[in-house]
Amino acid sequence: MSDEVAVIQTSEGTMVLELWPEVAPRHVENFKQLARQGFYDGTCFHRVIAGFMIQGGDPLTKDESQKARWGTGGPAHRVPAEFNDRPHLRGVLSMARARDPHSAGSQFFICHADARFLDRQYTAFGRLIQGEDVLDRIANTPTDARDCPLRRIHVESIRIVPSSGPEGMRA
Repeated sequence: MSDEVAVIQTSEGTMVLELWPEVAPRHVENFKQLARQGFYDGTCFHRVIAGFMIQGGDPLTKDESQKARWGTGGPAHRVPAEFNDRPHLRGVLSMARARDPHSAGSQFFICHADARFLDRQYTAFGRLIQGEDVLDRIANTPTDARDCPLRRIHVESIRIVPSSGPEGMRA
């Protein structure tokens, strides 16, 4: 477990996630670096499936005119897979990817329910420790046929803060 947590401020409230550098060091470092650069600020949750997961982190979601391409964007780099023994249970933070297991970049998802079929196929790298009500609000928002929320649910910021700080208190 990291001595830092990720504080995701969304239009629906705040979620705090512990990070797991001991099982996915490259994914944790990538996520922290992108967050510190403000990469995620202004993005939205573009894929939401109640009872499964909420997905965000695509920089194309900052631009409504790019909506047809949402889900395909990311940074110029890729992060090699770090599959591990952490199960994809409710609240687990994991990295989205294309068919290639080594194609993760910036898109992440948070499991709304247990999704053990993803174990060892996607890199789990943290878990929700505060804000389950926010996860539920986002996951239960109405969506279109492509699982895109009908109303924009955006990420205002993702901050990396000490886990002992006021916002990072362990649940």
